[in-house]
Amino acid sequence: MKKILPIFLFILLLSTLRVKAISSTGKGTIVMDIDSGRILYENDSNHERLIASTTKIMTMLVALTYAKDRLDSKVTVGSEVLKMYGTNMYLSVKEELTLRDLLYGLMLRSGNDASVVIATYVAGDIDNFVFLMNEEASKIGMQNTIYKNPHGLDEETKNYSTPYDLAILTRYLYLNYPEFREIAGSKYYDFKSNQKSYALVNRCQILFDYKYITSVKSGYTPSAGRSLVSTASKNNLNLLIVTLDDDDMYENHENLYEYYFNNYQNTTILDKDKFKVSSNIFKRDYYIKESFTYPLTSEEKENIKTKIIVNDKDDSKLGSVQVLLNKKVIYEEDILSKTNKVKESKESLFEKIGNFFKKLF
Repeated sequence: MKKILPIFLFILLLSTLRVKAISSTGKGTIVMDIDSGRILYENDSNHERLIASTTKIMTMLVALTYAKDRLDSKVTVGSEVLKMYGTNMYLSVKEELTLRDLLYGLMLRSGNDASVVIATYVAGDIDNFVFLMNEEASKIGMQNTIYKNPHGLDEETKNYSTPYDLAILTRYLYLNYPEFREIAGSKYYDFKSNQKSYALVNRCQILFDYKYITSVKSGYTPSAGRSLVSTASKNNLNLLIVTLDDDDMYENHENLYEYYFNNYQNTTILDKDKFKVSSNIFKRDYYIKESFTYPLTSEEKENIKTKIIVNDKDDSKLGSVQVLLNKKVIYEEDILSKTNKVKESKESLFEKIGNFFKKLF
């Protein structure tokens, strides 16, 4: 009995720690792998809630989508800042600074005044900018989101979204705009306008406390509660977490990251440079265009299977390869003929030569 009791207590302790690690006090939570889009954990992730200053992630997307080529252009602050309250950069009317400076102020300082200056500069006025916010949300698949302002204050107009939609948004920015990772992952930013000097410090403490964080944006209003969107990278695994209405947001994000970093590994399942099938399946040389990696536990690795589907109808597409986890298809990639690849390459070369001579004459 003396030997059994300590083992029992040890197992009980491990079980308790595991439950704690994958729980969250947020009213809505999601953990997503950025590269594959796999959802590793979710709790009420499609319920619409007020999102406070996490709104500014979409404000940044619209700015980068429509004014990326003007990041270092001068912007003049207008009277739109006079109505702003809450967290601000404390911009002055007629002050001049760059759009890049404003984006740092938007993300590090969570400047409500920065948001309306950006909106006015990019779209002409705030209403036009809000229209673009909702347009972009629709384009990238945010189906349960509505924006009414670019800052997240909710006393007059209200912005609603879900953890899932905010994960889609953050993943899209992370994968397509390195400027997002650079700005939203910065601890400090110093610059000068034509009127004063600024020394910005990121308001999100987790960026200083948890070394794997790569970008972060928090939000708070009395109605929305505390919310946090963050990304983190460790051992070639890139994750993002969204928690809405969460009083322990920093602790929850850190605990969730630790659990998934410790239990999942980014695994290459299909390697386009080493892809092989049985020699008797295809009579022509073949290839796949993309490799496929996926976050897996040690147990899941044992349950990964690949399945080849032959297509006799299309000369360019020889078939496809499916990746299955626990008998469920999680990915599919076309298997193509190398003959067509060479043909397409030659056609592309001749097109380039033809275009060159067209320009010449």
